[in-house]
Amino acid sequence: IEEGRIGKILNFRGTYLQDWSADPDGPLSWRFQKKIAGSGTIGDIGTHVVDLAHYLVGPIAAVSALTTTYVKTRPLQSGGLDKLGASEKNADAPRGEVDVDDEVVTLLKFENGAIGSLEATRNGYGRNNFITFEIHGTKGSLFFNYERRDELQVMFADDPGDARGFRTVYTGPAHPYGEGLWPIPGLGIGYSETKIVECYDFFKAIATGVQPSPNFADGYRTELVADALIASGEKQEWVRVGA
Repeated sequence: IEEGRIGKILNFRGTYLQDWSADPDGPLSWRFQKKIAGSGTIGDIGTHVVDLAHYLVGPIAAVSALTTTYVKTRPLQSGGLDKLGASEKNADAPRGEVDVDDEVVTLLKFENGAIGSLEATRNGYGRNNFITFEIHGTKGSLFFNYERRDELQVMFADDPGDARGFRTVYTGPAHPYGEGLWPIPGLGIGYSETKIVECYDFFKAIATGVQPSPNFADGYRTELVADALIASGEKQEWVRVGA
């Protein structure tokens, strides 16, 4: 993108799909309570897609969101907590109200003129941690699936007619952080390695004084979009970010 190899960006589509809250008898953890969490899927996982969109395309200017809550009540918590901060399942426990969003689907307008869409849900059976983005430009397209972290699907418009289509590019030593982690392409990228990269950037920022990204300013801009998504979902209309 930075080198202009796919041209001017026209469209961004991002998804973050999970299924851990699809069970209606899952307990009423703090993630389902607005007074504690602030929002549901929007703030929990939707913001990750917003951050990706900002990094890859640029600032989001306006949103038009549709939000919904599929499971209106859940059993109150009791007993020990699970890995997501909820108690073990107890369908017979008294139930409390869920007052946050289970899913958000939104249209996006970017400041640079690109358009796009974002979808995030915690109720999509079969999707454990499914993060994807697809970007179309005037000279080509990109597609990425987080479940295949060492692969990027790339297509260039000037490919010859008998070879047009997406090709797979594997992470290797020619890519950022590659020399230290992936001496040859195709070794794969594990979840732990992504944390190694985070720690490397953090310590490098301390040592050099160079501002890393993401940083607190990036987080603030992401939260402005989250606020706009919440407001748009409630009003059922376009909302400008930061308005």
